[in-house]
Amino acid sequence: MHLKPSGIDIDLGNKCSRIAYGYAKKTFANRPPGSGNPLVSADGGFANIMDFGGVKIGMSSDGIGTKIELAERTGIYKTLGYDLIAMVADDLAANGIETVNLSNILDVDNLDADIVEELMQGLKEAADFSRIAITGGEIAELGNRIGGYGNGMHFNWGATGIGILPQDKEIVDGRHIAAGDTVLALKSRGFRSNGFSLLRKIMQEQFGEDWHNAAYDDETGWGEKLLTPSLIYSPFISKLIQNDVQLKGCVHITGGGIADNLSRILKINRLGAELNDLFEPLPVMKKIQEMGAVAEEQAYRLWNMGNGMLLIADATQISKITELAARHDYRAKICGRIVAGPNIKIDTRGRHPQRLLTSY
Repeated sequence: MHLKPSGIDIDLGNKCSRIAYGYAKKTFANRPPGSGNPLVSADGGFANIMDFGGVKIGMSSDGIGTKIELAERTGIYKTLGYDLIAMVADDLAANGIETVNLSNILDVDNLDADIVEELMQGLKEAADFSRIAITGGEIAELGNRIGGYGNGMHFNWGATGIGILPQDKEIVDGRHIAAGDTVLALKSRGFRSNGFSLLRKIMQEQFGEDWHNAAYDDETGWGEKLLTPSLIYSPFISKLIQNDVQLKGCVHITGGGIADNLSRILKINRLGAELNDLFEPLPVMKKIQEMGAVAEEQAYRLWNMGNGMLLIADATQISKITELAARHDYRAKICGRIVAGPNIKIDTRGRHPQRLLTSY
């Protein structure tokens, strides 16, 4: 399925990712087992994991993408640090890895110290929330190689996180998932940092060039609403592991939506899922769908639709997960189960509820 009207072709993006990974995989032989850097993570994982003499270390890189334009439009830069850390640390958390260090790269056209101050202050706050040390970084001034909205400093922002697997714990990679296991959803509080090309296109068509100033409600404009910072799940996943919760799978819902990301860990054992009680799409998501006439299938493939992460465990672990979620201010609910066969069925709760079927 091609989504070119939104400016994004997810299938082409997946193809390019496979090309890049294919070439990267050919380099694994450069550091074979016994060389001090053996790779132990499986295909389809959310991060790469290496075993250094029994100490397992994970690494993941990501960026914020075009959500940066919302900061340029609103002048609110302080929240982007939450998005940056969420994209990196939650990928590591999906394999049971606790992020401990992060290095970031800020590419700008022309420097503005006040904006850099806000960005870094926000990054520090997000790092405090996640118990991460910012141990490296670079700011590169690249002139007209970087563009964006308005006359202020334009930039791209990416990061790499390094994490460790807690001692005596197993990597969470989906290998132990079995038919009959329970799937839980963790609620999101916004679009996180995915699908903003379509969001900006819809806003432009509805409200014109200055769409960020259009009213979302009596108190908030559309620009500020769409800038809602990502909820970072990694501290909660770490709490689960510290409390000996046996997670079989953990899925970070980013680009590609629920089905594409869930299939990454279900492919290992050729399993599927029936998700019939996900969190409903947030009100802002419903409004966007209605304004842009976005079909359910497209929405659930571009956005998290109110569900930022999925957890998979057997029935004996469920009460402990939900109790810890409530204690740490995360919302969790049982949303489905694992089934035999390579099919993922999703009962949607958007504008026109329907059952979506994805086969891999």
